[in-house]
Amino acid sequence: MKKRDKLAIIRKYYPNAITTIDSVNNLIDFVEDKLDLELTKLMLADSICSDDVNSIQYPARAHEFLGPFKMGGLDGFPFTGLTGMGAFASHVPDDGAVFIYYGPHIGITKTGEIGAIHRVGQSNNSGCCGAAKGALNKLLNNQIIEGNVTEMDYQMNTIEQILFKQKARIVNAEIPIHEATEVIYEAIDQRINELVKNTKYNCKYVILMGAILINSDSDVGSFTTAKRFDVIDLHTNTRRDFLHKTNG
Repeated sequence: MKKRDKLAIIRKYYPNAITTIDSVNNLIDFVEDKLDLELTKLMLADSICSDDVNSIQYPARAHEFLGPFKMGGLDGFPFTGLTGMGAFASHVPDDGAVFIYYGPHIGITKTGEIGAIHRVGQSNNSGCCGAAKGALNKLLNNQIIEGNVTEMDYQMNTIEQILFKQKARIVNAEIPIHEATEVIYEAIDQRINELVKNTKYNCKYVILMGAILINSDSDVGSFTTAKRFDVIDLHTNTRRDFLHKTNG
């Protein structure tokens, strides 16, 4: 399948999506040309779902950066919190930058089914993100109890509570799993920005890229639709929006 055909499928749901490989290449160009930094000066942290498909579809060029430091648990929520943010903040080169890529993920098969992918070696499609779909099913069946967060299933319960707070919005949406993913993105974006605000960095820049990570079948690959691309200059204490740069 040609690249344009893959994009046509994904863009039915996410019109601004590009391949994750292109997204990383655009980032590298930006870091080198706009920020005048070598890739070895950039510490990568990601807050994406711990689903194995995200490791399988992780772009090879991302390994040219330092890291990655893993912040995300189920569906990308930054469960490592302030301790995790502070840990990798202390690992970055003094004259370099921190790059944080974050957001939930969702599957779209090459036949256009949203909320699922065809994984290697399986005869049938499976859910993606499974945690989001599981929480959504409980929401639709009125099985989520407000405030119920247990030690045994803390991460899943947290995702459930995020959706519960926006129940009407999700239930009334044309595509509930699409809307649920947007709700989870907003919760992740809010938390990442809170963590950044409360963390000290000894480097030049903090780069934030919030996105929906879109997985597809094993022979199609992954895609990214960026929703935030901010650069915080720590020397001048200014923040600029470069979202247009993520699409080249």
